[in-house]
Amino acid sequence: MGWSAEQTGAVTQDGPGGPGTETAGAPAEAAGAGTEDREGPRPPVALSPSRAGDFMQCPLLYRFRVIDRLPEKPSAAATRGTVVHAVLERLFDAPAAERTAAGARAMVPAEWEKLLAKRPELAELFADDTADGSTGDTAGERLATWLAEAEALVERWFALEDPTRLEPADRELYVETVLDSGLRLRGFIDRVDVAPTGEVRIVDYKTGKAPRPQFAEGALFQMKFYALVMWRLRGVVPRRLQLVYLGSGDVVTYDPGEADLRGVERKLLALWEAIQRATVTGDWRPRPTKLCGWCDHQAHCPEFGGTPPVYPLEVRPADGAVVPQGRMGEI
Repeated sequence: MGWSAEQTGAVTQDGPGGPGTETAGAPAEAAGAGTEDREGPRPPVALSPSRAGDFMQCPLLYRFRVIDRLPEKPSAAATRGTVVHAVLERLFDAPAAERTAAGARAMVPAEWEKLLAKRPELAELFADDTADGSTGDTAGERLATWLAEAEALVERWFALEDPTRLEPADRELYVETVLDSGLRLRGFIDRVDVAPTGEVRIVDYKTGKAPRPQFAEGALFQMKFYALVMWRLRGVVPRRLQLVYLGSGDVVTYDPGEADLRGVERKLLALWEAIQRATVTGDWRPRPTKLCGWCDHQAHCPEFGGTPPVYPLEVRPADGAVVPQGRMGEI
């Protein structure tokens, strides 16, 4: 195909009609989250892979993030992912011969400092906590360990792809399109490669491990979302979708077809209709799963004895009457 990239450990699933082998995937990351309006409560106006994933995981979580915009604590894992993504994006600014593993590792501390300058609150991730009299690692030691873990992820990438043989067409590409239905889709694509013959490959980096095959669909759905947007924007179905799992050293590829992407479009339209119904009725149901243990919003969730904030939008029950300031479950 002429992608000019060496790959090892690739795990491939063929498109429709072809034989599928082992696949792996992960829940969609927060691509496109940075494009959301931060000014105040308002009805949702667009869908990104991360927000679609939120609604499928738990409609109440979607409400908390998109409508209520409740704050969430930063995590060391997500912050590490941001730093690693920045390194893999900016590495291609250097000439091909200078794209070395040692050089990429050396970029990690600098990218962390850049991120910290923009978001000083991230320093709290490594702050000393001696209130309980413990004698654990100091903040400096925890930060050093965290940086070393990020550097190891960056170095592992060089065993999966050869950046000296890659010249991406786009990096951290913001894409947005409006479907014929009026649904606006948007998100950020980590990397777009274009072969000399014109085929397009969409690449997404994951800093976690490739999960078991039964959980593959989440990440593949995210990639098909991007493929649908690119198809609608450029009129060409991407030839390949590629997930690079730095945590486990796996590369997962999928070759979509038009039927695939039409199916994704139908699913997104159904999701959007459900989101719109919940928006106007104020009926956002929690969906308990094992992931609830990692949720920042347990204090507001009925499943944990909490109460959601007063709903900030007007609601309309089935008869169409406006009921201001409704709470979930009161309609």
